[in-house]
Amino acid sequence: MQKIVPLDVVQRSRLAVRDRASVAPSGGCAAGACGGADAASPPDRGTGPADLAPAVWERVKDHPCYSPDAHHDFARLHVAVAPACNVQCHYCNRKYDCANESRPGVVSERLTPAEAARKAVWVAGELPQLSVVGIAGPGDALADPRRTFETCRRIADALPDIKLCLSTNGLALPDCVDAIKAHGIDHVTITINALDPAVAARIYAWVAPGRSHGNRRLTGIDGARLLLERQWQGLDLLVAAGVLVKVNSVLIPGINDGHLPDVNAELKARGAFLHNVMPLISDPAHGTRFGLDGQRGPTPVELQAVRERLGGGARLMTHCRQCRADAVGLLGTDQHARFSRDRLPAAPTADPAPRRAYRAVIERERRDRAAAAAAATESLDQVRLDKPRLIAVCSKGGGRINQHFGQATAFAIYAADGDGVRLVGHRQADRYCRGGYGVDAALTAITALLGDVDLVLCARIGKRPRRGLEAAGLRVLEIADNAYIEPAIAAAVTADSVPSGIAAHSA
Repeated sequence: MQKIVPLDVVQRSRLAVRDRASVAPSGGCAAGACGGADAASPPDRGTGPADLAPAVWERVKDHPCYSPDAHHDFARLHVAVAPACNVQCHYCNRKYDCANESRPGVVSERLTPAEAARKAVWVAGELPQLSVVGIAGPGDALADPRRTFETCRRIADALPDIKLCLSTNGLALPDCVDAIKAHGIDHVTITINALDPAVAARIYAWVAPGRSHGNRRLTGIDGARLLLERQWQGLDLLVAAGVLVKVNSVLIPGINDGHLPDVNAELKARGAFLHNVMPLISDPAHGTRFGLDGQRGPTPVELQAVRERLGGGARLMTHCRQCRADAVGLLGTDQHARFSRDRLPAAPTADPAPRRAYRAVIERERRDRAAAAAAATESLDQVRLDKPRLIAVCSKGGGRINQHFGQATAFAIYAADGDGVRLVGHRQADRYCRGGYGVDAALTAITALLGDVDLVLCARIGKRPRRGLEAAGLRVLEIADNAYIEPAIAAAVTADSVPSGIAAHSA
């Protein structure tokens, strides 16, 4: 059955902006925890319209991974068409799938290129927020490039206004740069965890470069050296070809935590667009080598400390949510179950008019948000703080405080000081409201997660969790009227009591 597109697409777009609750959040697994606070990039290394050349801003402004502004408003779709992998990482095991978790390499279904293209059209017809389709697994997008490039060709033909991107470990990348350009793939993510082969050898079990090495698997220093050579060569070729490159690095305490500043400096020198330092996920239940061996992931404070050491290097991505390889929707939400293969229409359609109307509404929202953020920066410029204040915000998106504390499965962490308000990360948490079961344990975990935070802002909060947070030394404010985040934070930081001009009330 073909989808009937509503006539009033502008009204539909406004509803999408106003009510991000239409993008249903997943239940979330603590094992999929991502992010903590970090230091924002210096002003000359930002990713906003004032920091970038106009042509570059046009390329990233609607990409939820490449722009922290866009992640409030735009959705991505990952199509799982790449099952094979040519590298075995100690932090990866693709055999396990929990429908409610966010973890790279995890998928519920694998698709053919034809199915992926149909799914992309289907999602585009349902979500006017969709701006990007990416290939991020469950294996490596370039281990079998034929499937990846056929998928990209089909999607580009069906949805020419949607951006294409892919993620890769980089082993096969140097051989594929020409094809990447030819297929209009304008954004590529490479996972690079080291500069030194001795460090990399502790992260990878083997690499399989194929016929060039007699179809042998290389291990130890030999495998690590070859992988690093190919990764950095691929990065150089992409930058020379004008492709925007984001580099993911997995932070592994005791292995590469002291090494990542060198990686970040090298990325800046070579022209990478973004550097995303992600925490290791090492729950033994996932069956990874690191998880089974007891290698722990970093705490939010440790992650923050490492990121703070990267100031002045490559631009930092601060809003990553470590998405599944079949993720659908806004960052921090996942609707992959809604768009399962057994529900895939035989001939879906997607009128581009709702997407155009939605983007026009977002442009107006951006102007309003920018004005509000500028006013917040101006007010904070008058405040003398001995250090940045950290604020946890409950938000469903749109750059607004619009979520009940009890429904939050992640907290957006902002820093505020004389330089203004900036997003510095996300921290994943189990939802507090769960039908009356386990609330005490959930609150204990949340207060520990927010131990270095000064203030919590939310749309509503119950008396019981408020008392628990305040007993742990956290100030809590309810912010009404769907307020923008930056001015609400600025008012809260500059005031000794309830922020002036913001409707706040006790539960």
